[in-house]
Amino acid sequence: MMSRRLERILCLDDFERAARRHLPRPLFGYVASVAEEGGTARASRDAFDDYRFLPRALVNVAEVSTEAELFGQRYAYPFGIAPMGISALTAYRGDRVLAQAAADAGIPMVVSGTSLMPMEELAGSGGSDWFQAYLPGTAEEIDALLARVERAGFTKLVITVDYAVPPNPENHRRAGFSSPLRPSVRLAWDGVVRPRWLFGTFLRTLWRHGVPHFENNAATRGVPVLARNVNRDFSGRRHLDWSTLERVRARWSSTLVVKGILHPEDARRAVAAGADGLIVSNHGGRQLDATVAPLTMLPEVLAAVEGAIPVMIDGGFRRGSQLLKALSLGASFVFLGRPFNYAASIAGESGVARAVTLLGEEIERNMALLGVTSLDSLGPQCLRRQSA
Repeated sequence: MMSRRLERILCLDDFERAARRHLPRPLFGYVASVAEEGGTARASRDAFDDYRFLPRALVNVAEVSTEAELFGQRYAYPFGIAPMGISALTAYRGDRVLAQAAADAGIPMVVSGTSLMPMEELAGSGGSDWFQAYLPGTAEEIDALLARVERAGFTKLVITVDYAVPPNPENHRRAGFSSPLRPSVRLAWDGVVRPRWLFGTFLRTLWRHGVPHFENNAATRGVPVLARNVNRDFSGRRHLDWSTLERVRARWSSTLVVKGILHPEDARRAVAAGADGLIVSNHGGRQLDATVAPLTMLPEVLAAVEGAIPVMIDGGFRRGSQLLKALSLGASFVFLGRPFNYAASIAGESGVARAVTLLGEEIERNMALLGVTSLDSLGPQCLRRQSA
């Protein structure tokens, strides 16, 4: 039976409102944070309003299929869970919760390179076969990380390429977040005033598993997530270039996806380097402010790759109608991050399952109202662009 808490959740944005009340200020601030003035994040959401649907009438929609195929695998819906760091601090065993719930729902979940559970515990049965990496700074470190990912059993490697340097930490600092978190009276108070999270996630984690560490940035274990005098090393990526991606391609024999593409020329370069798929993304609005929306650039990226590889997208998606707009423009798949993080934080696997169901129902309902019975029938003919 669904909990009363989840019964009040009627759309994905409701999870964010619930998580704001549930999570300590620094952790909610980390998940919700956007770069500087938030212009990039607003652009992602505003871009959906550039398009309107053109429905067809008297179409037999007695049977509507939401299934989608990607890299030879059939999924229940055309969306998956994007990689998100420190999910095991916002929800108890959060990375595992997301992976298991995604597997049960028949959708993909991408394990984050900044996750707090060892990748080896997140692959395989009931887990994920997608892993996202931020490449280390040396060839030796890259080779070691790729070898570890392969040994763990992942078959789809997602390389994020829009993180040459860390973004402005201004909004993290305003929320009291740092990486690692610094013990302080204020940090302790932020946890005390959120007792459900304190006992259900944080103290439970400490009691059963000890202080979480950044487990998957490299081939070896990283620093603890809570430390007074330890710093994470974000340096060493400025010199990475397209030859780095070519090196990854030469050493990774399975599916290679490049995430963080916006410019059509970068899309062409990624295809030339051997990418099997692209994710058009502005990193959830967390990197460079005043950046163009992924949906805005999707048609140009699709034109650049000329159908050579699947083009996926993320960035601000919260409604089934928004996903259908991206799919109508030609996206192969859509990834969402924050809503699933919030869902896991407030209700674990049940919360994530609720989020999947709500979004899936919106997609199926809107397809019927649009007069479309399969995702293959979506296309530009379903949309009209608003005049400027």
